[in-house]
Amino acid sequence: MPDVSFVGRSLPPGAPYRVGREKIREFALAIGEGASVCHDVAAAQAAGYPDLVAPPTFPVTFTMPAIEAFLRDPAFGWDYSRMVHGDQSIALHRPIHGGDDLVTTIHVDDLTTRGGSHMLRLRCEVADAEGAPVATTHALLVTQADPA
Repeated sequence: MPDVSFVGRSLPPGAPYRVGREKIREFALAIGEGASVCHDVAAAQAAGYPDLVAPPTFPVTFTMPAIEAFLRDPAFGWDYSRMVHGDQSIALHRPIHGGDDLVTTIHVDDLTTRGGSHMLRLRCEVADAEGAPVATTHALLVTQADPA
């Protein structure tokens, strides 16, 4: 049974994640994003960006590993082996660029049990090195409740 005392908590911020050009290019290629600002530094700079621009869904590359680490913490008690993704959203507050150092803070917003399933709502607040907001992600994760 997941520990409901985590609801309302913010976990300590993770280590900064350095956004690399090659990671942006690889991610863009993997999702079929062909925009030149995601692949060509000169095109990105000509468009007014400091470096390559990450596709809007790029935050999953560093927020999901942080979420996974939290879910595998025995103190929380989540059954990761039976988990499915219920929903996910990403709101960018500004584009993510190559060279950004981003810090993610996970917030445990809600945990409910219905119909034999635990439903967990997590929010990740992503900020740059100066603490300015960059992105907010929301995830609904579902796992089977322990049989009675």
